[in-house]
Formats: sequence, structure tokens, C-alpha cells
Amino acid sequence: MAAAAALARLAAAFLLLATQVACEYGMVHVVSETGGPRGKDYCILYNPQWAHLPHDLSKASLLQLRDWTASVLCSPPDLPTKGFSNQIPLVARGNCTFYEKVRLAQGGGARGLLIVSKETLVPPGGNKTQYEEIGIPVALLSYKDMLDIFKNFGRAVRAALYAPNEPMLDYNMVIIFVMAVGTVALGGYWAGSRDVKKRYMKHKRDDGPEKQEDEAVDVTPVMICVFVVMCCSMLVLLYYFYDQLVYVIIGIFCLSSSTGLYSCLAPLVQRLPFGRCRVPDNSLPYFHKRPRVSMLLLALLCLAVSVVWGIFRNEDQWAWVLQDALGVAFCLYMLKTIRLPTFKACTLLLLVLFVYDVFFVFITPFLTKSGNSIMVEVATGPSDSATHEKLPMVLKVPRLNASPLALCDRPFSLLGFGDILVPGLLVAYCHRFDIQVQSSRVYFVACTVGSQPLSLRSLLLSSRFFRTRAYGIGLLVTFMALALMQRGQPALLYLVPCTLITSCALALWRRELGMFWTGSGFAKDLPQSPWAPSSADSPQPRKDSDTGLSQPPPGSRRRCAWAGGQGLPP
Repeated sequence: MAAAAALARLAAAFLLLATQVACEYGMVHVVSETGGPRGKDYCILYNPQWAHLPHDLSKASLLQLRDWTASVLCSPPDLPTKGFSNQIPLVARGNCTFYEKVRLAQGGGARGLLIVSKETLVPPGGNKTQYEEIGIPVALLSYKDMLDIFKNFGRAVRAALYAPNEPMLDYNMVIIFVMAVGTVALGGYWAGSRDVKKRYMKHKRDDGPEKQEDEAVDVTPVMICVFVVMCCSMLVLLYYFYDQLVYVIIGIFCLSSSTGLYSCLAPLVQRLPFGRCRVPDNSLPYFHKRPRVSMLLLALLCLAVSVVWGIFRNEDQWAWVLQDALGVAFCLYMLKTIRLPTFKACTLLLLVLFVYDVFFVFITPFLTKSGNSIMVEVATGPSDSATHEKLPMVLKVPRLNASPLALCDRPFSLLGFGDILVPGLLVAYCHRFDIQVQSSRVYFVACTVGSQPLSLRSLLLSSRFFRTRAYGIGLLVTFMALALMQRGQPALLYLVPCTLITSCALALWRRELGMFWTGSGFAKDLPQSPWAPSSADSPQPRKDSDTGLSQPPPGSRRRCAWAGGQGLPP
């Protein structure tokens, strides 16, 4: 019985999905009849099954806009005495169906109908017979926009309804793609190199400042389960108590992003030739360690950047630049700090979050009263939010096309941090595995560091590059799905298969799947990489050569040099 009920619910869900009302965004262009201010566009939501709108404003008829919102237009007595001859009436929403309203308006001579709604705009639906009977466009206009029309243009106004074409993809997708792929590649490389450096420092028993770096956290299956439960709980709480919790999330983002920015900039500031003096001896917390003055100034700078963003976060023209910079720094810091010890842990994390993402984007619309996705509603901010705040845990870039429809849809394209961090943790694991088992990644680095050019074949044989490329392909597939479906997409739906399948296939091809799955290739002491500098070249070990033991025999060094010169793996 339970299985039958589940199948029935699933069938109902598919039926609802198949019978969704078609809807599109359009524009109503308003001008004053008395020659007042310049015309202005307002967003409308219409159903093209009633009647199509012209795509060009010059082909749309400019008709008188008549305020009839005192009536809901549900019965013949609601019509004016002289009808709506060659007019576009504004009527209130409610009390009857959209079909009854538009049928009366068409019978009264109207050339279109705008239904004013104080609630969330929904597509004006009907059935096939009703669509065939009606020949005028019908659309919904928000009550706020109606008030703005009469405030700016007065009561004597004319309006034209049209639906401009919009490109399938915006150019801002290129910026998001570069930021996302660059963050995953850089974060994965940094995490792997840092892990090797820590092994070297442990072998050397170094007590220098490098030992004071933050320890990486190894993620266990229990931690993954707890994390996913917390994510689900937090998302549901945000859906029901958004206005109360959004400021908590903003505060957490300010603190964590400033920490991430400090972590990213600290290695660069430490190399500066000035500001090396330290604070005097004292007994104050943290300051008793006598940190550098330059590091204190850096901490103040990072905190100031996050505070500036927190104050001006709603300035759409430029605040998104600060948010993206802080977001990238936060993602890099998390990729460096959190470590998945085995591919088994990577697979568990990615698959569980894959189900989480799909459920909250595609399934929850059938469980909520509004019919909206919980994930999309929380990520973009509820339309009925009193605060009008947006969650900052996303990369956002404003739309770059000049289409008027940017007023209707979200003015920004978004990519959540989870769509960067989750695949990025797998890329970081792959980089560490490459280095520790001395796979083809060693020769890729050797050829890159050396003076010889890198061949295409060597590049493709680098597993870290291959997996990063898989992330980029998954992101491109996400953008294509977004353009085709014209609705928010769970990026992990495409990123998880691309990265996991690529990693498994590559490990199987290299006959290392057993070691790759369990992480058994991570030896504590490995021979020093063949691209490490000799002691005669440099008295200090290079960062990338910190594998901790003796130099390899000269033959292997000559062999690597020969392979780099030919552009082929040995």
C-alpha cells in the first residue's frame, strides 16, 4: 500500500508538471497623454495562449490605460456604461476566474486586460476552449507598479503591451564561469600543495611560523551526515523564518569571509620586505605571541572590507564586486581547511548533496502552498519578505544584456558557494593523490616549472587538469539547462556526475581505483620529487618539492628533462 501511494504521488507530480500553465514575462510601456516625463517600462506576466504580444515596441498599439481597479470585473454590471472601447482596463484580481474577467473585458471592447495583483504574480491560466474564444492579451501587473504609474504619469496615460526577445544566455555567465572554475582549480591546487608542505615540515620537525598554520579538518562519514541534516534544517528554517534569520547569515558571512580573505592574503603579505617588526612583549590575548605589525594591519583591512560590504550590501551597482571577492576568498579558505581523506568520502558527500539539491529544487514545489522551490525561494529571497534582503552565500554578477526584461527577472545571475565547494573538495583530493603517489601529475608540474613548453598530450594526461576540466564541462551543461528550461537549476545535478564519473574512469584507466577509493596511496614518507631544486641551486626547499626525503638518482632527473623536452610523458 505504501509503495502504491508513493507511485500515485509521483504520478500526480508528473501530471502537475506536464499541465503547468505557460507563462512569459512581458512589458507595459507607459507614457503620459499630457507630454510629461519620458515613458517607462513595467514588468507584466502574461500567458501567450490567450493572445501573443508583439516583440517590438514600435509594432505595439499605444492605447489609453483606464483605471477600473475599484471593480473586480466578474459580472456584466461591473462594466462601465460605455464599455472599454480601444482601451486597456486595469481591474483588481480575485472573486472569479481569469477567463471570466477577460471575456467581459473583450465583450466591452477592450484591446487588452491588465489584472492588478497585490500578491505574487501567477500566470493567468485557462483551458483550450477558453484560449480559442479570447483574442486579446491578458496579463498581471503588480499593485506596486500600478501605484508608481499613477504617481509618475498621473491618471491620463497611454500604454503599449509587448514582449521583447531576450538572449538565451547572458554574457555574465562567462564571468561566473571564470570565477567558479578558477576558484576550484586554484583551491584544489593550494590544498594539495599545502598538504605536501605540511608533510615536509613534519618530517623536518620545523618549529618555524609555518607550523602555526591552521590544521586541516578530515571529514568523516558521520560529519557528512550531520552536515547534510544541518543544511536541510537551516534551509527549511530560512524558508519559514527568512526575515529573522537572514541577518544572522549576513553576520556569519562577514566574519567568515574576512577570515578567508586574511588567509588568502597572508602568504603574500609575509613576503613583503617591510612591516616585519613585531609588537612589544605583552600579556594580552593573541598579542602575547608578538604578531607582525603587517599582519595586524592586514587583519584590520580584511575586517574593514567585510564591514564596508555589510553596510553597503544593497548597492546593486558595485557591492556585488565586494561580495564576489569575499566569496571567492571564503571558498579558497574552506577548500584549504576542509579535507576529504578518501574518494569514498568524496563520493558519499557528493551523492548525498546531489539528492539534497535535486529534492529542494524540483520536488519541494509540489509540497509548498505557493508552488515555489524552497531552494530558489531562499536563494533569491522570498517575494513577500519585509526586509528585501538577499542571502550572501552566492557569487552574483549583474545581467549585461540591455533587454527590458531584466526588470522582470532577477537582475543578477547567481551561483551558490556549495556548487564550488563540493566539487572543489574532490578536485583537492585528486591533486593530493596525484602528488602523493607520484602519478603523471609530477611530470605535468615538471614540464610547467621548466622552460620547455607543455604539450597537449601531457596536459590531457594530467588528472588534476582533467578533473578540473570536468567541472568546467559540468558548469557549461548547467548553463545550457538554465537557458533551455528558463528556471533555476540545481548545479550539482550536472556537476556531480561529471566530476565523479571522470574521476572513477581515470582511476580505472590508470589501474589505481583501489588506492584511489581508499586513499591508501597516501604514504607518510615519499621520495623527493624529481623536479625539486638541488642544494647547490637553492639553500631552501621549494614549496612544491616538500616531500621530505633524499634526492632521486641522477638518471631519473635526466629522464624527466628528456620527457619535458619531447613534450611526452616518460
